[in-house]
Amino acid sequence: MTIERATRCLSKMGGASSNRVLNLNAIGLRNAENPAHHATPLFLSTVINHAIILKHTLRANEADAFSSHRAIATKIIIPFERTNLRSGGRSMYVDQHDFEPLFRETGNYRNEAAFERDLIIMRLIDKLPSLDPFLLRERLRSNDIDADASYFEISSADQQRMHGYASKELIRLTRLVNDGPESSVDASTAKMVTALLSSEVNEKLEPMRATLGLNRTEFCEGVFSWRGFIYYKWTMSDFCPDLLKSLREIRELAPAGKMSSAQRTYFAESKATIIRGSKLNIDRVGDIIGVYDDAYGSLIERQNPKLFRDFLVAAPSLFLEIGEKMGSLYHVSSFWKHRFPAGSSKRAEMDELIAIFEDFMDCVSENDKGRTVLAA
Repeated sequence: MTIERATRCLSKMGGASSNRVLNLNAIGLRNAENPAHHATPLFLSTVINHAIILKHTLRANEADAFSSHRAIATKIIIPFERTNLRSGGRSMYVDQHDFEPLFRETGNYRNEAAFERDLIIMRLIDKLPSLDPFLLRERLRSNDIDADASYFEISSADQQRMHGYASKELIRLTRLVNDGPESSVDASTAKMVTALLSSEVNEKLEPMRATLGLNRTEFCEGVFSWRGFIYYKWTMSDFCPDLLKSLREIRELAPAGKMSSAQRTYFAESKATIIRGSKLNIDRVGDIIGVYDDAYGSLIERQNPKLFRDFLVAAPSLFLEIGEKMGSLYHVSSFWKHRFPAGSSKRAEMDELIAIFEDFMDCVSENDKGRTVLAA
């Protein structure tokens, strides 16, 4: 394992999950007195269950840690001190050389079944394009792995950034169930937004539960679904401008140095594949969000809660598709910004661009067969 001092940056997050980070350390500290959290842990190893897991863009000197090329890796950071991340920690990557024995030793496993279970979960996480809590929960559930709801909260930083967006989404419902003055509507909306974005399902959300006609168990699941779609709508609106800018730069970029006719053809077709695949993913995400908008619209405009209630109950099945597609799009945008920051020269050597383009094509065009592969 390597010494990891970047944890001091993560100490400012103070939250749980985001697109890039699953902060199990913070989740554990916040749920120290929560018996359900301890009864159904994500990882059986206490050490691993207090780790910080993040999607990490590999630097050139880190690629040798793997037997095959990859642009993004899943990093596991074990803090030296759980309550003082500034002291640093030790880190490893999922499926780096000698990963399994290192993972076994780090997790202090004495039980083979526990080791195998945790290894399966970590590799499932590694295969995800992002760590958003809704995609993570549904991927685990689809593999018959249960963990307490506390592991799938939205980070406090994202909650703060989402608050204004969610208020616009919920104020229409607040007006529907609240006949008081506008100031009363605003106050009710603020309370409901805070409760909806957190893990709380309490009296602040009772007007919602009564309007939808759900029992408490159904409503808890429905709130999770509702929170997920607001999260995805906000995330898409938040990073889509950067994604479109990245795609424009991809279309305009040319490798440094001279190109042969075959190489010119390869780059032209690769760019077209990336842009086409990204657009198809954007359109599909829009279609799924449109289903949510239609169901929510039926509640607000026609005051018919049945369609929205039925949608919320069935919605988690959509998180796998929308989460994976948005994770892939986010990867293209964030990696491009990392490699070619604003104001930098948009030039790169041919070999590097081939690796980047191959990664992007695999990411956004999984079903796009028959693309040109540049001969060595």
